[in-house]
Amino acid sequence: MRLHHVQLACPPGGEDVARRFWVQGLGLAEVPKPATLAGRGGAWFRSYDGGLEVHVGVEDPFAPARKAHPAVLLDDVAELDRVATRLEALGHEVDPSERDTFPGHVRWHVRDGHGNRVELLAARG
Repeated sequence: MRLHHVQLACPPGGEDVARRFWVQGLGLAEVPKPATLAGRGGAWFRSYDGGLEVHVGVEDPFAPARKAHPAVLLDDVAELDRVATRLEALGHEVDPSERDTFPGHVRWHVRDGHGNRVELLAARG
């Protein structure tokens, strides 16, 4: 058994904000939604190696996930630093307050453009 994808939500019309975070910030590629689902709005994103897939669906009314979150495992701490720098350049506040609270890992939290919590972590080298 393995995880296929994680779904987060955005408000109606929030797809471009999601693209900015997932494509420009984290470096994922947008993948087309199946024709049978495309009319619902939202956007799907996948890492280039296929190891991570995030579906952002439209919810109305919308409320961001404040506690629940996906945790994105990056290759190493150097990549974690690069991603954090990119996200900060895009205007996202990267929170390092729990950097050393998860044994064997370095981690930060960030909120996507809609306020959904996302954890970024890398194994401590």
